[in-house]
Amino acid sequence: MSNGDASSDGGRFCVLSWDQVRRLDCILGDEIPIHGRGNFPTLSVQPRLLVQVVRARLEERGVCVRNVKLNGSAASHVLHQDTGLGYKDLDLIFAVTLQDEQTFRLVKDVVLDCLLDFLPAGVCKERISPLTLREAYVQKLVKVRNDTDRWSLISLSNNTGKNVELKFVDSLRRQFEFSVDSFQICLDSLLLFDRCSETAMSESFHPSVVGESVYGDFEEAMTHLRRRTIATRSPEEIRGGGLLKYCHLLALGFRAEREAAMKQLQRYMCSRFFIDFPDIGEQQRKLETYLQNHFAGVEHKRYECLMTLHGVVDESTVCLMGHERRQTLHLIAMLALRVLAEQNAIPSVGNVTCFYQPAAYVQDINFSNYYIAHVQPPPPLTPTCSSSYQTWLPCN
Repeated sequence: MSNGDASSDGGRFCVLSWDQVRRLDCILGDEIPIHGRGNFPTLSVQPRLLVQVVRARLEERGVCVRNVKLNGSAASHVLHQDTGLGYKDLDLIFAVTLQDEQTFRLVKDVVLDCLLDFLPAGVCKERISPLTLREAYVQKLVKVRNDTDRWSLISLSNNTGKNVELKFVDSLRRQFEFSVDSFQICLDSLLLFDRCSETAMSESFHPSVVGESVYGDFEEAMTHLRRRTIATRSPEEIRGGGLLKYCHLLALGFRAEREAAMKQLQRYMCSRFFIDFPDIGEQQRKLETYLQNHFAGVEHKRYECLMTLHGVVDESTVCLMGHERRQTLHLIAMLALRVLAEQNAIPSVGNVTCFYQPAAYVQDINFSNYYIAHVQPPPPLTPTCSSSYQTWLPCN
């Protein structure tokens, strides 16, 4: 047990304080709705119970769970509440051994089977197949298996963007983008306390909960979080280079640790982004997905994020031909204009950047004090994305 005093060994680990443990307990105890598609009922899921059920079922089927950790923005929120980031997805990491394709399938089947436990009373569970559960409640399925990474992700749907994401990790070379999202909190001691203690937690009697920064130095990463500082290393190792998250942080008021060094890192971010998303259609899908998934409750920041991205790409992209660069900048500008139109927030003509080739989706909107030249709009950049979901999304 802990006396509630935060402590650190000067490395990547730290024992949480009582206030932090209490915030963690609240997050794990909150009921989160998992929304079903069509006529399927909404599931009310308590994260701590979901973790316990999934872990128990996996171990019953012979899959050893070494530990379970809270990851990402929720972990950052536990450690420092006033980050400006908030938290949306609830990222839960199960450390397991994924030795072969059969184990990947077993993990997926176990999670889908666990969803039956959370169906409302009166629902005939016998007639619901795993395939039906997947189509009804799973937002995204990802499987990665290569020389350096072996993991899978099952994201459960939430209409407000607050998905519950279960990640099953054997090995993962890169576990963070920036220092402020590098935190992981081990849940094992708190979950064991739930099962074994008949006494409620208090400041003088609660389990020792350990946090970790996979960035490296825990105190350094915490300083970045408190001061809203952007810092990373080796962005070329991040899928997409961390470019969108970097612009998102800038839009939220975070600032680079060292401006000169970050200018150099921006080039690496842009280069990796265009390596991973070379086609304009892929770029559009990535941008639209990011805007949809990362701005729940702060939709007004989408425009600022896009215009920040426009400036970074314009300033730091050296890996594209001129026409490719202009095409990407045009895409970002069109998405920014669409965001303004969706929010009915087209500013006065004195403050607006006028794009002379308006997109088709703003043609019929009433723009007060905003002039759009009467020209033929261009065809859509790419076909509208399908809303269907593959069994596994390819990821490399």
